[in-house]
Amino acid sequence: MWATVIAVAGTLLGSVATHLFQHRTTERTAALAREEQLRQERITAYSAFAGALVDYRRGQNDRWHRAQETPGSAVAEAARIDSYRLRSGAHQALIRVQLVCDDPQALALAAEAFEVTNCIHEAPDEPERSRRSEQARETLSEFIGAAAPGVR
Repeated sequence: MWATVIAVAGTLLGSVATHLFQHRTTERTAALAREEQLRQERITAYSAFAGALVDYRRGQNDRWHRAQETPGSAVAEAARIDSYRLRSGAHQALIRVQLVCDDPQALALAAEAFEVTNCIHEAPDEPERSRRSEQARETLSEFIGAAAPGVR
């Protein structure tokens, strides 16, 4: 009789231990899957932001050049409208970065890169436009440098 009780108790203990180990393994697997999904979302958001900001910087430079060459022309107006479209895309990409990034420095650099790029077309002369464009490029590079460790 004692042998039967011990056998039943051993079976129950084995079942409980198996359940606990399986539960822990399932939780670890789910946590790793969530972390990997967030990592992939960050890579996508950061890449999209960088691409949108590069396009926006190009559009801002083009807008400035067209306004200087032929102020008020149809070409200058088209460049201005294109810069609005590019700004909207860059702003949407910035919002996605803000949703997935938890690094305050990277967030600040992303916002700064957007703002610096936004002001390129307001430059009063060529040296200032060039300086602003370079500052926008450098700030974007700093954002990438700050954000990259979070996706490695």
